[in-house]
Amino acid sequence: MLTTNPYDDDKLREECGIFAAWNADNAASFVALGLHALQHRGQEAAGITSLDQSGFHSHRAQGHVAGNFDRDEVIRALPGRTAIGHVRYSTTGSSALRNVQPLFAELADGGFAVAHNGNISNAMKLRRTLNRRGSIFQSTSDTEVVIHLVATSAHTQLLDRIVDALTQVEGAYALLMLTEQGLIACRDPLGIRPLVMGRIGDTVVFASETVALDVIGARYERDVGPGEMVIVNADGLRSFRPFASASPRPCIFEHVYFSRPDSVVDGISVYESRKNIGAVLAEEAGVEADIVVPVPDSGVPAAIGYAQASGIPFELGIIRSHYVGRTFIQPSQEVRHLGVKLKHNANSALIKGKRVVLIDDSIVRGTTSLKIVQMMRDAGAREVHMRIASPPTRHSCFYGVDTPERAKLLAAQMDVEAMAKYINADSLAFISIDGLYRALGDHRDAAAPQRCDACFTGDYPTRLTDLTDKKAEESGLKLAAVS
Repeated sequence: MLTTNPYDDDKLREECGIFAAWNADNAASFVALGLHALQHRGQEAAGITSLDQSGFHSHRAQGHVAGNFDRDEVIRALPGRTAIGHVRYSTTGSSALRNVQPLFAELADGGFAVAHNGNISNAMKLRRTLNRRGSIFQSTSDTEVVIHLVATSAHTQLLDRIVDALTQVEGAYALLMLTEQGLIACRDPLGIRPLVMGRIGDTVVFASETVALDVIGARYERDVGPGEMVIVNADGLRSFRPFASASPRPCIFEHVYFSRPDSVVDGISVYESRKNIGAVLAEEAGVEADIVVPVPDSGVPAAIGYAQASGIPFELGIIRSHYVGRTFIQPSQEVRHLGVKLKHNANSALIKGKRVVLIDDSIVRGTTSLKIVQMMRDAGAREVHMRIASPPTRHSCFYGVDTPERAKLLAAQMDVEAMAKYINADSLAFISIDGLYRALGDHRDAAAPQRCDACFTGDYPTRLTDLTDKKAEESGLKLAAVS
């Protein structure tokens, strides 16, 4: 089997997407539509849990929302006026069905379902402690730690138990929790992962991105604030902030790549921010050329901004086929090699003899850039200049993004000049970290950054307990081996 997009292994995998609807006729239908809009955030699996007077109902499956939740019999099996849903990539835990969310458990307070976008950076330490106390885990997902912390809390009221659980958690989370006492939405104190709230009539909805609100015709009301917990039930909507206040650090990569361009994140249009990034990139790293070519599809808005700022024509020099599935059976090695052109192909008549500026959102391992530069050269490009709409990705993410270990990040192993030689480009340049902040309308304060930019700077906003423990353990093993 071959992934028909030859560049899928060289992208940072979007974290996960979550969606909830409260007080909606056939809430599961709303959630399925919302998850469709968030499919780009997780394509390994999807799940929906609903609640009605008879109890909780769940359907979880591997694969896309389409094909799993577009059948009448599936939606009919998810009755109720409240439901939560999840699309996922596996950042912690394998892609096995037991890890597909929402996760559900019967607690002393009743049923408890949770959908999580993010990653708990001390999950392994918490898990070991819980195991010693007698907790029996049913999955390898970090999210299940939250369930066990709630279940074993000494507090008597459910909300107090949830708060008690989350005060023990490090890392990033946007959570949707479905209980018999109501629907609860919560965001980590730093606001690393996004979560928005909207309404359609008397229905309240929560989503990872505003585009999911648009799809169901809901009106965006506001972001769930960093450290805020919102409870919706028959008594109405309540909000409180149970955690210690902190300076927010929302993920900057939402604007670079993760979010859909038709979403609004942190009050900023993602499409406009990406165009601004391209304009700043042209200002910082302009080069004489004949055409500006985006790497489809994520490089398009930045390429438009670069072209407008530089005065160099924007052209679709790489054509993407939208009619190819994610996998394709290859009968031989020769045909498998040809398969890389099934999804992307050079527009040779346009490229031949031209000096090309290629715009992409990031370089991870470098395999994408190497193949695309070669594609341009094979199409007859006279020069190929690569411009990247983010700073060099030198550090792994531990907040819900599936990134390679640092040793496999090209920018962690080479300087920019060496990277340019590696991908066989005539020149290579990245937007600066200050330029990226400027494109988003901010001025970066290195002493107190306004966003999580750890993948570029290594400045992690929380403790990384599991990573630290792992390094200490590996160091101890090495010392033991030497002695």
